[in-house]
Amino acid sequence: MDYKFHSGELELQTRAGVRETANRVARSIYSFVPPAAGDFLQQQRLVVLAAVDAQERPWASLLTGPAGFARRIDEHTVRIDALPAADDPLATGLRTGSLAGIMVPDFATRRRLRVNGRLEAVNGAILLHVDQAYSNCPKYIQLRVPDHEPAGIRPRLMERSASLQPRQCDWIRGADTFFIATLVPGEGADASHRGGMPGFVKIEKQELIWSDYPGNAMFNTLGNIVKHPLAGILVPDFATGSSLQLTGRVRIDSDPARSSGGTQNELHVRFMPDEVVQMEDVLPQRLRLVEYSPFNPVSTTR
Repeated sequence: MDYKFHSGELELQTRAGVRETANRVARSIYSFVPPAAGDFLQQQRLVVLAAVDAQERPWASLLTGPAGFARRIDEHTVRIDALPAADDPLATGLRTGSLAGIMVPDFATRRRLRVNGRLEAVNGAILLHVDQAYSNCPKYIQLRVPDHEPAGIRPRLMERSASLQPRQCDWIRGADTFFIATLVPGEGADASHRGGMPGFVKIEKQELIWSDYPGNAMFNTLGNIVKHPLAGILVPDFATGSSLQLTGRVRIDSDPARSSGGTQNELHVRFMPDEVVQMEDVLPQRLRLVEYSPFNPVSTTR
């Protein structure tokens, strides 16, 4: 596939001096799901969905099921036999034809697959008609393995509010992983992963701040933010099965004096939530941390 970057991605690639690298990496982006990617997908029990609600606000949501609940029907179609939980922000907002993206992580092998396209909601399932499919490197993925699976649980809403509560701020400050949903209307939606040592996300007066660590050089997520400064964030608690979902406004800040520290070449992202949703027992399978990613920069403050 001759992948074409949009203007937001190109702007950041140029600023970072990685246009040539990005073009080289983009050769691994396919307009279909290769058989090997389909085999990987069918083994997984967790999918992160990026889509918009009825107000066109992006959210990241968790979809779970037994191995095989997400699978490649053909090279242009992925079927997910699950929907967002009843109280999830996307439970009633999925619209056929809307842009959507999925990110499929395997924490035990530090592999991940991303698929972007157009969503179709059918009979309690989601079909994703594929525009792009590609794998990512293992950077910043913490190694986790299945721990246990409590019986008789179901997802439930614990709290919905317009701002973060103090205990939720502590939750985010202690997190080593979150997922982010971004999109550009008419271009595409994207679900992505961010990881680091606990404390890599700072909070200042409700605003989440994190450094953008070097990745695949394509700047898909940040490029979307340049063109459409809205995002959804999902912070999982793998030990309890809970999740914290946020939607809000986001911007890129390259001035370290105004961000969380770092070098002049670093980019920092600042996210202000407009709505916060806390869910319990969204993850039926609990995961145990084995080790942090060796790529994680050392975080010195919480």
